[in-house]
Amino acid sequence: MTEINACKLACPAPVLLVRDIVEKEGPDQIRIIVDNDAARQNVTRFLESRAYAVSVEIDGEFFRITGRRGSELLKEPSLERSPSQAGSVLLSRSPDHADKKVMVMITTDRIGFGDDELGKKLMISFIRTCREMGRELWRLVFLNNGVKLAVDDSAVIPELTALEKEGITILVCGTCLTHFNLLDQKKVGQTTNMLDIVTAMQLADKVIGF
Repeated sequence: MTEINACKLACPAPVLLVRDIVEKEGPDQIRIIVDNDAARQNVTRFLESRAYAVSVEIDGEFFRITGRRGSELLKEPSLERSPSQAGSVLLSRSPDHADKKVMVMITTDRIGFGDDELGKKLMISFIRTCREMGRELWRLVFLNNGVKLAVDDSAVIPELTALEKEGITILVCGTCLTHFNLLDQKKVGQTTNMLDIVTAMQLADKVIGF
C-alpha cells in the first residue's frame, strides 16, 4: 500500500501529493495522513472522483484516509478536465447550462468601502440577484472573509441553497473556513482548495471578482 504523510501541509499541497501519486503510479490502495478536516474532505472527494472506495480513521488530531479500488483501468478522461479531475471536488455542469460559463469569486462579505453596513446590504442584494444572470452563472467561489456568507448565521443561505439545487456549483475555501474557525458551521457548498479554484478559473469563460 502506498502511504503519504501530508500533515502540516497547507492547502492544496495534500491534494497535489495524492494527485501526483495516483496519476503516476495508479496504486490500488493508498493511505494519506492529514491533520485537519478541510484536507480530509478535499482528499476524500478527490479519491472518490478517481473511483476509490474511501474509509477514514480518526486518531486524535490525525485523519488516516484509505482508498481502495480494483485493478480495472479507469476510462480515459474527457478532453475538458473538470476541477474534480485536477483537484479534490466532484464538479459537473448541468447539461441545461448555456455554453458560456461565468464564475463569480467572492472574497469579502461586503461590497465596497465607506460604510460597512451598507457594504453588507449590497452583498446580500447581489447574492439574491445572482439568479438574474440566468444560465450563464456557472460557479460561485467564496474565499477569505467571503466564506462567512456560507455559514450558519448568513442571511443568504436560502438563496445559496436554492442556487445549488438549480445546478450552480458553490465552492467554499477550506483553508479560509479553518482560519476563521468556521469549518463546522458551513451550511452550503463544497469545501474546496486552491487547486480546484485555479482549475475552475481556467475553465471559465469569464471570472467576476469582488
